[in-house]
Amino acid sequence: MRWIFGRFVDGRGAFALLAVRVVMGLAFVHHGFGQIGHPFSWMGPASPMPGILQALAALSEFGGGIALIVGLLTPFASLGLLCTMAVASWTHFSRGDPFVGKGPSYELALVYLVISLLFLLMGPGRISLDAKIFGREANMDGAPTDSA
Repeated sequence: MRWIFGRFVDGRGAFALLAVRVVMGLAFVHHGFGQIGHPFSWMGPASPMPGILQALAALSEFGGGIALIVGLLTPFASLGLLCTMAVASWTHFSRGDPFVGKGPSYELALVYLVISLLFLLMGPGRISLDAKIFGREANMDGAPTDSA
């Protein structure tokens, strides 16, 4: 599993990743919480989205949000969130919704998509359960770290 996580960002970067992880994770838990009560139909009866994909989106938002907050299995959570936000962005874009607007827009979905990509590529940082569980790695500068 270590090859999935690579090296963990240390120092100030670790605190920045922690802050973004917690805020984004809380937002996703909030969004996903309303969906997990009826995961196969939360988009409504008129939605063309199949129920199984609605359930996967609900799971990725709620479960992925929790995973981000604690930094557990971050690459997997990020991949699920990235896919969910790609579909959300495309759905808004294909309906002709504006990038930024007072009504439906794809601005927030696109921001979440890019942040998910950041965590997929950079990892959760040293201040995470991933770093504690998956071992001692060198920091981004290549110097060995003394905490696992």
